[in-house]
Amino acid sequence: MNCHHYLLLSFLLIWPFYLQSQPTGKLTTEQSAILAKANRHEKNGWNYLHLEGNARERGFQHGYLMAPEIKENIRLLRARWEYKTALKWSWYVRKAGEVLTTKVDAENREELEGIVEGLQLAGVNSTLDEIVGLNGYAELLGSWWPTVKDSVNVHSAGQPKESCSSFIATGNMTADGKIVLGHNTMDLYHNPLSNLILDILPAKGHRILMQAVAGFIHSETDFFITDAGLVGSETTIGEFFPFDPKGAPEFSRMRRATQDAASIDEWCEIMKRDNNGGYANAWLLGDVNTNEIARLELGLKYIGFEKKKEGYFIGSNVAENLEILRFETYKDETNIKYSSIARRVRWKQLMKQYAGKIDLKLAKAFEADHYDTYLNKNNPGGRTLCGHWETDAQEFGPGVPFTPEGTIDGKVVDATMAKEMSFAARWGSACGKSFDGAKYLEAHPQYYWLEGLLADRPTQPWTVFKAGETK
Repeated sequence: MNCHHYLLLSFLLIWPFYLQSQPTGKLTTEQSAILAKANRHEKNGWNYLHLEGNARERGFQHGYLMAPEIKENIRLLRARWEYKTALKWSWYVRKAGEVLTTKVDAENREELEGIVEGLQLAGVNSTLDEIVGLNGYAELLGSWWPTVKDSVNVHSAGQPKESCSSFIATGNMTADGKIVLGHNTMDLYHNPLSNLILDILPAKGHRILMQAVAGFIHSETDFFITDAGLVGSETTIGEFFPFDPKGAPEFSRMRRATQDAASIDEWCEIMKRDNNGGYANAWLLGDVNTNEIARLELGLKYIGFEKKKEGYFIGSNVAENLEILRFETYKDETNIKYSSIARRVRWKQLMKQYAGKIDLKLAKAFEADHYDTYLNKNNPGGRTLCGHWETDAQEFGPGVPFTPEGTIDGKVVDATMAKEMSFAARWGSACGKSFDGAKYLEAHPQYYWLEGLLADRPTQPWTVFKAGETK
């Protein structure tokens, strides 16, 4: 039985579930054929979604099969926006259209329109601008919003500035001399859920396996592999401020680079083209065919780029490029009370301690690490690679105590797995610590407004995902 028959069989098996759980319009013969190429299943807290075909078809598959999750992600983002700004969601959606929609490239726009079409057929009302606003919320809230919020007299609603811990190593740093990449995401627990594994087989371009958010055409968290042999992750450049509303959205450029690029250099050139400075990141990239690794720090005016076959790069939200650090951020890179600085120190300790030994097992341990380099002891909190702001009283730090934020996943890949289009991932927390939303709110009633917005995150195991899965 070939892969298309497996996909069709999988679709027929799950089809009754979708007919029962989603209000639908009548499918045409063409729409049924398009959906038969896709497949969705769940595993250990993750949703896995295979998309295939041209841009419109992929979008339709995504919107129709993930309609409940997309609707929920819009609800979460809307609740956060309206509470933090006291502005209507319709205002945000309109601004997303003005700032981002008109600058999305043609193929990405077709995929986004397909998502809207699929959603509507599944009984979820949405618009292109709303789905663009969902895809671009990190750059809208974290990059664009700070430039305009004073004009509407709103104090704050921005994206957290310190999140994600990542490393990539090769050559003399790893046990087999080949690439190893690890990443975890630190995020607000009431943000749209990034528990989606996307397997995208486009009609043109490279196959992609990446972590994503339901409704997104890009990764956002950013962890990906492609059949060109590229692997990648990123960490946000902390306290970055420039933004150019005339440039192309970061999410649109990331998707184009990941689908279209055949090399690290080509990937970086696509990302730099028409850069708007939105969601500025330090990208950690690898090519498992050449064993090269690279770091692209993409500011707005300033860009840092390094590439090598021996060594490592780390990411903890501190710009390593001095021009970006001094001219485009407000960061103090020496204050170890801050999460990003403490985690930067910890990464360097781990790289020194385990030089020449790094493998997937160590990568998982790094992403689950709880050593606080300010207190010099194991102390799960906001300063550790596996972050737990929700338990951090901030007696020794500059932050708000007990913030509902922390590490929400872990992902690792080596060259062997990447060549097989697979990686390992853990949903909930890289260390496995569970989170109970109701218990958290009972202990911290100051966050009363989050009632109904905090999903539980039970302990989940590390799970291997592979392109082409059907169950």
